[in-house]
Amino acid sequence: MSGQRYTLPAIVLHWAQAVVVIWLLWLGWTMVDLPKGAERSAAYGLHKSLGLLALILLGARMAWRLGHPAPRLQVSGWEAKLATAAHHALYALLLLAPLAGFLASSFTPYAIKFFGFELPKLGWPDEALNGAFKLAHVVLVWSLAGVVALHIAGGLKHALLRDGTLQRMLPGGLFKN
Repeated sequence: MSGQRYTLPAIVLHWAQAVVVIWLLWLGWTMVDLPKGAERSAAYGLHKSLGLLALILLGARMAWRLGHPAPRLQVSGWEAKLATAAHHALYALLLLAPLAGFLASSFTPYAIKFFGFELPKLGWPDEALNGAFKLAHVVLVWSLAGVVALHIAGGLKHALLRDGTLQRMLPGGLFKN
């Protein structure tokens, strides 16, 4: 059951976002253990830039999706409901987690830079607001990690079943039946 494939731009945007999100998760979990100093500052700066890049990629994906609907799901029943809910959760968390991070950064005395270019902040130094948005960011990121794990598990299930579902989102149709 191969079904219709995603368009090449949708595939490229999906995998680019996947790489950025996995990198962000790894960097976010490792950077907090770095000692204060240049290496930690660089890691935080890269994390913020990648978070903003993730938002840009999400915007590009949504813009592309407006004119190019996703192919019909290749599953039904509870699997279709779970897949739909997981995709909606992914999109919501891909939006909310970086926004919460941006807002947390907006309430610190430090500049927010996108790969070296300073961006305007939406706030002022305020420890309470910074803490609230930081907590929201952490909760949203852990939620995102859980949904990403579920998404990967679903992809692996389809790869093992070789039912054609996974190949719709793989470049060049890898893992063909």
